[in-house]
Amino acid sequence: MTRLPNMQLCALLVSLGMAGAQAADIRDTACKTTAQCQAEANALSGRVTKDATSARALAQDQFYWLGRINMASTTMLMEEGIIAAPLGKPIAEGVLHSIQQADSPGGKRPKDVLQIERIISEKAGAQATLIHSGRSRQDMLATYRAAHLRTAVLDTADAMLEARQTLIDFAAANVNTYVPAYTNGVQAQPVSYAHYLLAFADSFARDGQRLRELYARLNLSPMGTAVLANSSWPLNRQRLANLLGFDGLVVNSYDAGQVISYDVPIEAANLVGSSAIRVGAMLEDLHTQYHQSRPWILLDTSQTYTSSAMPQKQNPGIIQGARIKATDVVALAHWATLRAHNVTPGMTDYKEEVPRTYVSAVEMFNQFVTVLKALKVDPKRSLEELNGDWTTSMELAETLQRLHGVPFRVGHHFASVVVTDARKNNWRPNQFSYARATELYAEAIRHEGLKDTQFPLSEPIFKATLAPDDMVRTRVGIGGPQPAEVNRMLGLARAALASDRAWLAERNARLIEAQAQLNQAFFKLLEK
Repeated sequence: MTRLPNMQLCALLVSLGMAGAQAADIRDTACKTTAQCQAEANALSGRVTKDATSARALAQDQFYWLGRINMASTTMLMEEGIIAAPLGKPIAEGVLHSIQQADSPGGKRPKDVLQIERIISEKAGAQATLIHSGRSRQDMLATYRAAHLRTAVLDTADAMLEARQTLIDFAAANVNTYVPAYTNGVQAQPVSYAHYLLAFADSFARDGQRLRELYARLNLSPMGTAVLANSSWPLNRQRLANLLGFDGLVVNSYDAGQVISYDVPIEAANLVGSSAIRVGAMLEDLHTQYHQSRPWILLDTSQTYTSSAMPQKQNPGIIQGARIKATDVVALAHWATLRAHNVTPGMTDYKEEVPRTYVSAVEMFNQFVTVLKALKVDPKRSLEELNGDWTTSMELAETLQRLHGVPFRVGHHFASVVVTDARKNNWRPNQFSYARATELYAEAIRHEGLKDTQFPLSEPIFKATLAPDDMVRTRVGIGGPQPAEVNRMLGLARAALASDRAWLAERNARLIEAQAQLNQAFFKLLEK
């Protein structure tokens, strides 16, 4: 066998029209450092790893929130007269020093309450410990964890909204794209791709509702409950809650530090675990297309990568990476649940790290969006796929019943006979002759013991009944795949999305407002 030189081989590939179907080749990357090389390899294979759900979440770490809690405590204690007026300014200066020193060369960002208190005391003296009146490390850390998870939930809501937007936009572009729908892994009926995509968009809209309901239970302040039995100081807990951006209080002081600290985080973890299962299911559907030699939906080739050994392969790394991330989220949700299982109240084992689940959830939704935006649909190929099987056989039975009163089970038997005969002869629906249908109908009617053996459908109606695109267009039920109904559902999906975006904007604005209120109230102490 004659071997072609490389240049001739490349020319041949171009002449065969294969040049436009080139996957990314990691050899073409121009990385100059180890970090750059890893980042480029990660992009091709769909790997994403972050340290927090957002830049805001990364900046608002435990040290940040303990500083905000110290600011709020100082403000409230001064307002309530629990700290004497002459001490207010020096204590406030000590709190401000503890926050500002962290940004200085050699500054410290400790996570421990007592270590931060020591830094405050370096500036304000022992009297600074008065800000600990009526509080404990228990309620302070419970407050930090609630605030930290609150941010993670809002960041995840934002990422989920982007996924919903992408699904809705993709659906709007595919109202008249007809694709197979499957049950038990077998082609069942035709639908529009928009109908399919909106099903997932609607499921994430329900997750949006769940996130809002979760947020209402999560955004309650434990601050001011001390350890278990509260304290002898008449703290203004509602003022603390307002200054720290909480919408209300965890009323029971035992609940605040020992119970809500894991029942709401477990709910939070498993909420995104549920989302991940559906993200994984849709990604699996997409990934299955790569099993076919002629798929009807694929990634843009710029988002695939080459095999190191097999030139024909275009590996869907970003789908694989997103599926892995979805699995991580499910695993982390279980981890949060198991970590809290059978742990005595009062221990800390179950109270930390749930936001880690949300870091992976944000990454998952981001990767999911990347996949969706890279998808290329071939409507002709998907219709060809439908025409290659008998997904409209139920429609044949329904048409006989709807137009001519043929009992459904009789029509079902006839349709089954037609499919069996077609598969025996390797006929597709659009190849099945009207004459043969007439013969089989007469046999089926006699089999059922009925007398009128004349096939009641005209040839044009029979042919239309077997056409997948015609079946989709002629649906009439609420929620069906017919274009008019899909367009109506698109409108509902967009309205729900807009409502959820407004809710998220309002929540974030409320936190910004609380941040400003705390700053204003605290810095007033420094003016006295």
